[in-house]
Amino acid sequence: MAHLTCNFFAKSLMRTVDITVILPTDKFVFGQSDYVLPKKFKTLYLLHGIFGSTSDWINGTRIERWAQERDLVVVMPSGENKFYVDNPKSGDNFSTFIGQELVDFTRKSFPLSEKREDTYIGGLSMGGYGAIINGLKYHETFGKIIGLSSGLILDTVVHSTYDGVNQIMNRYYYESIFGDIDSIKGSDKDYFALIEKLDTKEIPELYLACGTEDMLKKENDDFHNYLLDKHIQHTYETGPGNHDWDFWDTYIRKALDWLKLDRNQGVSSGNVA
Repeated sequence: MAHLTCNFFAKSLMRTVDITVILPTDKFVFGQSDYVLPKKFKTLYLLHGIFGSTSDWINGTRIERWAQERDLVVVMPSGENKFYVDNPKSGDNFSTFIGQELVDFTRKSFPLSEKREDTYIGGLSMGGYGAIINGLKYHETFGKIIGLSSGLILDTVVHSTYDGVNQIMNRYYYESIFGDIDSIKGSDKDYFALIEKLDTKEIPELYLACGTEDMLKKENDDFHNYLLDKHIQHTYETGPGNHDWDFWDTYIRKALDWLKLDRNQGVSSGNVA
């Protein structure tokens, strides 16, 4: 399994950005000398949570092992603390970066399938929010969406005040990310509004999960119930767990199983026989 870290200039952000890529192009299978890798790989764009980085998923989960088993390329960009949305005033156009420029760059740079049904987006917490809104916004690009403990906090943002207890999670911070808070409902930052604008057939398949002890459990339950009311097909799983890597390690594997990709383990330092 090749594990690459590279940087490139992102025009949508007007700066050089880092990405980490899991690339199974060196896969070897004992006893199967004729094993043929895909000419074009299926791809998961995987977004980190707040305070995270491009290495979070590799450090916190066994995603590298499971991606190799499934011949899956995983692209992990940095979203800083910006919730993966566009803010033209600050020049932080992370939605455009994730949904367009990153996909274009990686498809030009690596042997990736350009088919919608082979292209997925996922994330945890802030990244779960980013995966949902950008998966819906760029529904012609992404065929499936994975959201773990997703930060579905629009009501918190809308009702935030300027006297927050720390330097983030107050109205000053949210304004620096989302712009005019009073205009967020109904915009492309609103997951409900994005769904309302789409025909049911256009909506990517959704896999959602949240721990029963998670601080965001109610918000994820509410989104699940909204999808049920709208008769939008999706998978929602809950189980023991908090807002932490123990839960995400367990459920990113369940999410990969949900993708229904063929599996063949291959040789690695953890599997030599």
